[in-house]
This record gives sequence, structure tokens and C-alpha cells, in this order.
Amino acid sequence: MTQKLLSRKSGGLTRRHLLAGAGACAAAALSARYVAAQPAGPVSLDQYQRLYFNAREWAFVVAAVARLIPSGGRGPGAIEARVPVFIDRQMITPWARGEDWYRAAPFRYDAPRYNGYQGRYSPAEAYRLAIPAIDKWAQEKYGAPFAALPADRQDAVLEQVQKDEVPIDELRSGDFFSFLWQNTKEGYFADPQYGGNYDMVSWVYIGFPGARASFSEWVEKDNVRYRLGPVSIAGQRA
Repeated sequence: MTQKLLSRKSGGLTRRHLLAGAGACAAAALSARYVAAQPAGPVSLDQYQRLYFNAREWAFVVAAVARLIPSGGRGPGAIEARVPVFIDRQMITPWARGEDWYRAAPFRYDAPRYNGYQGRYSPAEAYRLAIPAIDKWAQEKYGAPFAALPADRQDAVLEQVQKDEVPIDELRSGDFFSFLWQNTKEGYFADPQYGGNYDMVSWVYIGFPGARASFSEWVEKDNVRYRLGPVSIAGQRA
């Protein structure tokens, strides 16, 4: 992950450009579906029944993903895509428990990032350990826990977390940021059955067809916009 991920030098567009590239599709103008009033959807994030996170952790995750993929741009943000729900559900999976990971010592915490994660804690444990440590650091430095800070302060905190500049006894803060950023992207682009990408909003935004059984008739149509809309694995249409 580039160290410039959270740079604000270009008004925050760096993150959205990266997301558009991750989707492998040039972003088209936002459809009128995002401008019009949205129909009644699932319960609000405030009322969502969490599977793993406690209230403090949930507030952090909601606030953090809202800065990583902000609302108010040309496309939907992480909150509109219900990315926090995806991350909460992920925390009870074998991946988050580290069931298939090699987590035996010794660990080299000074190893380059390309060597992979160095630590004995699973992703779920990393969230549980990192969030209170980051909140404590933010409280001492800025006078409030992360979720209560203004947006510019939250961006500053996330930058320092990414750069391993926030002390967490059990792991590098940058390792936690890697988990958070990975899960945020996954929740934004994954099939809706996993809790995020609500109503396939990110697929509509980038023009991704989803899980259609066949669209071979479009393969040779260069520079022609795909207009059929995405289909989820469950067969729902956007």
C-alpha cells in the first residue's frame, strides 16, 4: 500500500482514484439513483445488532471507514455501502480468527511490509487491541477519542496509524491499518451477501456486471457502456 494513500494534497481525491483503479473500471457519472431519495433500507448502523464489535469499537470502525471512502463524492461512500457491517461479520470468520495463519514466534516487527504480517495476533484480535490504544493516543494528543474528532483530525490520526507512529504494545499500528484498509475495500466491492456493498452501489458506480451468468455478447463491444446493471450472487438486480 502506498504511503501516499491518505495524502490530502489533492483534496482527498487520491483515495477515490485508488478505489476506481481497484475496481478496474473508469468511473462514470453518478446515476440519478444516488441523487434521488433512497427507499427504506435495512436498519440504520446505529441500530445494527453487532456480531463482534463492542460499542466503542463499532464507533471507531464507522468513523474510520467514513474517512477512508468518504461520502459526498461522485460515488457512494463506505457508509452508504454499509462497509462497517461487512467488517463486523468478517470478525467471526476463520480468516479473522487466523485459523489458517502461521503465527508462531519469532516475529520481526522491523521487517519490510512485503514480508507480510509479523505478529501472533489474528485480525480480529488486532482490532480489539488496536482500537482502544488508538483512542487513548487520540485522546492524549487531540483531546477526544477517534470517533469524536473532526474529520481533519481523524485523517491525521489515520495517517499516523498507517505510518506506525501510534504506539500499540502488541503490534505495529501499520499492521492494523493494513487490516482496516483491506477490509474496507472488501466491504465496498464484495457481493452484498457478505454485508457490505448494499444494493450493489459500488458495482453500479464502477459499471461492474456482478455475477451475471453470461454477458459474452458484450465481450467484443469496445468502448460501449454496459447498461444492464449488476446482478448479485443471490440473483438480485440493481
